Amino acid sequence: MSSVVSFFFPAYNLEAMSVSPARAAAFDILLRVERESSYASDLLHSPTHADLSTPDHALATELVMGVLRWRSRLDADIATASSQPLSKLDLEILIALRLALYQFLWLDRIPQRAALHESVELVKRARKRSAAPFVNAVLRKLSATPRKHALAETEISSPETLARTFAHPQWLVERWTSAYGLPSAHQICQHNQSIPTTAIRLRAPTAEQELNEEGITLTRGGLLTSARRIEAGNITKTQAFRTGQIIIQDEASQLVAALVDPATRREGFRILDCCAAPGGKTLAIADLNPAATITAVELHPHRARLLQNLLHQSLSNQNLSNQNLSNQNPRPADSSSGSSVGPGLRPGQAERSSTALGRFSQHDLPSATRIQIVTADAQHLPVSMQFDRVLADVPCSGTGTLARNPEIKWRLTPDDLAELAQHQLAILRSALAQVAPGGRLIYSTCSLEKEENEAVVEQALSENNSFRLLDCRIELDRLKQSGELTWSNPISPDPISPGPASLTRGPYLRTIPGVHPCDGFFAAIFERI
Repeated sequence: MSSVVSFFFPAYNLEAMSVSPARAAAFDILLRVERESSYASDLLHSPTHADLSTPDHALATELVMGVLRWRSRLDADIATASSQPLSKLDLEILIALRLALYQFLWLDRIPQRAALHESVELVKRARKRSAAPFVNAVLRKLSATPRKHALAETEISSPETLARTFAHPQWLVERWTSAYGLPSAHQICQHNQSIPTTAIRLRAPTAEQELNEEGITLTRGGLLTSARRIEAGNITKTQAFRTGQIIIQDEASQLVAALVDPATRREGFRILDCCAAPGGKTLAIADLNPAATITAVELHPHRARLLQNLLHQSLSNQNLSNQNLSNQNPRPADSSSGSSVGPGLRPGQAERSSTALGRFSQHDLPSATRIQIVTADAQHLPVSMQFDRVLADVPCSGTGTLARNPEIKWRLTPDDLAELAQHQLAILRSALAQVAPGGRLIYSTCSLEKEENEAVVEQALSENNSFRLLDCRIELDRLKQSGELTWSNPISPDPISPGPASLTRGPYLRTIPGVHPCDGFFAAIFERI
């Protein structure tokens, strides 16, 4: 449950005050999120806002994420005080109203007069000066009425009440209630409205001690031995982060990478990561399999370069500079361009690559090469070899990550799920063709929706009798026996009870945000017969 957030602010001189850097940044980011379908997290960490002070960046983050999480409740309150329908308001005006009201309700240390004044100034800054008196009047009405955002007093008896109380689209909540039950849907929605815990993966034995020395407070991960959770401190300012001794990565994502890890590691083992950027799972797989050759496929050249930089820096800083990291970009050839298939994708992530889908053979992977990055479309993999392990972590709706990406819930529509499923199935079909006899493929998403998960897996199996589905509990038991999985016993079929089996639904891995200490992930394991 979200709680009132306190920030320390000096006394305000309203006559001398213009728009603060934090509110200006929050306003600009929210405008781009709405107009350009950008992602708030990307914008908050973009070079445009790199000069914000630490307190200003913290406030901008709180404002942006808070407004996106609670948008429907904010709009419902604004509508009661507005003389005009919200649909008639310019976007700049509506965002300024949302920003002020969020501060009224959630940020108890910010004087209401300061929040009101700056939202009026934001409207003027956006060249909507004629609307300033309207914004002032609406906010004065809202500030004059005592309001509570507390949720504990609300009795949740239906998906409709749950959706309204926790600011979610009703159609999504109805789906989750049907799939997981009302109590779990309640936990999902409550989790989505909270600030998610930052999890890291330790890559060096000295990393934890170094973080402690730099003032970072850590607790053990909820699922995995190698995971830690950040309780206090800015992890991105540490030497361990800069040198790649730690990686910021949700524990469910870490667990999916662990499922790729074979029980017996050997030289010559080949692994394919079909949708590799931004690279967290690729790097985890590389760390777990130091003798393996890994091919990482990414659709977009600029994301492939970012992936290369991450892997090169991380591996070099872990005294692995003797291992070569290569990047292959085939020459342009005939290729048609398509359109994005869903709002859960980064812009253009589902497009056909404009880079040629040339072919390479095993001879293009010299023995000294650990990781090879290939710019290509995962639906048409340009490979002539087969692999012992394949990871198809496909683009998805992202409904398991709404605490981190709250804008998704306002963009996604029921029709998007069918489009996404078709794209995911195409990637899975292509990836299955690359699995060697006896090899395995791990299909994963960060979605809670059946269309993207079980339905895709079942359709692929019905089309291809060369594969069987393995029970994820077998692999979770193996990870438990090895000491890597720390989720406590006893094993139980109940998805809410502790134990490896509670991380599963049937033969599938299924983590649920709010129920488990991580994002919502799905995984299935295929084995070639």
